Amino acid sequence: MIAQSIAQSTRARIRPHDPNNSDDYPVSVSARLGRLQFHASGKFRVLQLADIQDGPVPAKDTIRLIEAALDASRPDLVILTGDQIAGYDPAFSKTFRKRRWDTTWDGVTAAGRSVGAMVGSALQSITSAPQIPQADEQAARKRDLEQTRDLVRRSLSAVLQPMIDRGIPFAVTYGVHDFQCGLSNAELDAIYREFPGCLNPESTAANPAVARRQPGSGLPDQPVHACEPGTFALPVRDVDGGHVALGLAVVDSGDYAQEGGYGSPSEAALNFLRQVPTLVGARSLVFQHTPLPQFYDLLKPVSSTTAYAIQGYRAFDQQCYVLDESKTRPGSYLGEGVSCPDKDSGEFDILRAGDYIGLFAGQDHRNGFVGTVDGLLLGATPTCGFHAYGPAPERRAARLIEFDIRHPYEPRTQLLEFGSLVGKPSGNKAYTFALSHVPTSAGDAVNLLRRPGLLATAAATVAGVVAAMTAFRPKRR
Repeated sequence: MIAQSIAQSTRARIRPHDPNNSDDYPVSVSARLGRLQFHASGKFRVLQLADIQDGPVPAKDTIRLIEAALDASRPDLVILTGDQIAGYDPAFSKTFRKRRWDTTWDGVTAAGRSVGAMVGSALQSITSAPQIPQADEQAARKRDLEQTRDLVRRSLSAVLQPMIDRGIPFAVTYGVHDFQCGLSNAELDAIYREFPGCLNPESTAANPAVARRQPGSGLPDQPVHACEPGTFALPVRDVDGGHVALGLAVVDSGDYAQEGGYGSPSEAALNFLRQVPTLVGARSLVFQHTPLPQFYDLLKPVSSTTAYAIQGYRAFDQQCYVLDESKTRPGSYLGEGVSCPDKDSGEFDILRAGDYIGLFAGQDHRNGFVGTVDGLLLGATPTCGFHAYGPAPERRAARLIEFDIRHPYEPRTQLLEFGSLVGKPSGNKAYTFALSHVPTSAGDAVNLLRRPGLLATAAATVAGVVAAMTAFRPKRR
């Protein structure tokens, strides 16, 4: 009863999208203007969706959360920051690749036969399996990949339909599981471009210095600076459209490193980041999948016996941490170690030396914090998916980032959580965890959807305490 009253008192008021109301379409003001641009109100909004991480049939509650977040925030642009596809899903088993440099089972079979031929007929005689003609293997492989493409289309159709229905453009980058379905980022990019609203540019022979338009995006006047699949920059114009006031850089942060752990952006992507401030002509905010090692600078080293302490990841696993509340914004929480690359690629130094606002990432499904390191805003966004591990269902969220033309480089941000937007989940299949950090302040620093009242603030405080006292068993990666 208490939990129900808390949910009701803190739930945001949402005007659902009405497809029959022509005045309500498109929802994105930028889509109405034909380019990314600050509104007459002086605002510009981005909605980040992180780690949907699902197979051909996305979870119903994932779609409910996306729809409610879109209707509550009415963003100009949605940015999906990787791991939209759970490439390890059994549906993709015929084309699955654990690592990008791995061969598929078909490739392993072919390689084994080649080795057998080299070592001689004695070794070949050991196996009595019939030889499959290479042409037949290639034909079977082609059929399997086409089936995977169809399954990916099915998954993306469900995930993207809420944006398509509302006329909201979207941009996409990739994580560590998308490619595991067997398709390259370029192939995935091509599938995304089949859907209306996609801003991902064709990057074949891309010249970042030459801005291009993306047909089918719904933004005919929007320039895009392309680098490679999942890496590009989008200028955002001021209220009058006279000059660029803001830049948004979408970066493919890589997947896995051959020496172990997570990878980093390619050299081409890093060089592109060096150019973006000049190309765009304004300070920019970066969106990517994998967080940087500098995210650990927002944490405070503590002993392993400290309450709510979290062990670091790989290169940081000799230390335990809690959030440093002197560096992070109210409402932040830590649920797992930051899964960053073992080696520093130099990306943070590029951002600090360039004209950047900061960087928002996904990857760590159970982390939701924002803070500042050396003048750069760093944000971790939890999963919005319900078929992946993550926080308790009511805390799965999309992140709203709002820019104000009066101070465009000081964005406000808020997690739009399932519990406050939708309420009770339709199922109990979400893998959950217990909060590993109890903030001393109540709720987010700002509520970008409505003005909070005293009752809502008190309820949010109680909700945080109740959630922190409820233990769940986490799902391993």
